Amino acid sequence: MAVVVSRDLTVQVLEDVNAVKLSDRQQALRAAIQRGEPKSLGVSQVMLGLMVISYSIPLHLTEVTEVVYLGVPWWSGLTFIMAGVTAIILDKHSTMKILRVCLLVSVVSTVLSVVAVIIYSVDMDKNPDVPCIKKLHMDCSEKYYATKLSRGVKSSLLLFTLAQTVISAIVCFLLFRQRRSFGQYASLTQDPTTPTSLTPPDLN
Repeated sequence: MAVVVSRDLTVQVLEDVNAVKLSDRQQALRAAIQRGEPKSLGVSQVMLGLMVISYSIPLHLTEVTEVVYLGVPWWSGLTFIMAGVTAIILDKHSTMKILRVCLLVSVVSTVLSVVAVIIYSVDMDKNPDVPCIKKLHMDCSEKYYATKLSRGVKSSLLLFTLAQTVISAIVCFLLFRQRRSFGQYASLTQDPTTPTSLTPPDLN
């Protein structure tokens, strides 16, 4: 902060160089974040979360396995939606605080996506297809169709979750890079000070 004292002892506070630099870096941060297009990535995450939750509904009509028992599609889908919403908010309000929140939620989403992929894989391995046994021109058993439906739905959910893992990892990488580039300016004041005049007190 530069201070100029005139002959009549009025003190003028000039524009803060650090605040101007902060304002410039905030504009650069916003431009850098928008280059990464967090809004489109956030919308993709929200859509994947909704698809995971809606596609999991038929699993409740089949045999209950680990995926349904642990509620994997529900908590993973909700995590995807939360990560997407924070990315959309970051696109509108590009501040370091929201960037940190978005980075944290994206890291959690990535970790939970990996956990969900492992649970889906183990569940599908432990519950293989039931062979179709026909007796006297009869159709296959109901269990055969139930396991077919269950594995088909779980395969779709596994693909959606893998896509979410990739998107979350990309968002984490982009946000971490921006945080490293602009993190040094986070402690500065948000609004640059405008030039003001201070009058010294009357000592007489």
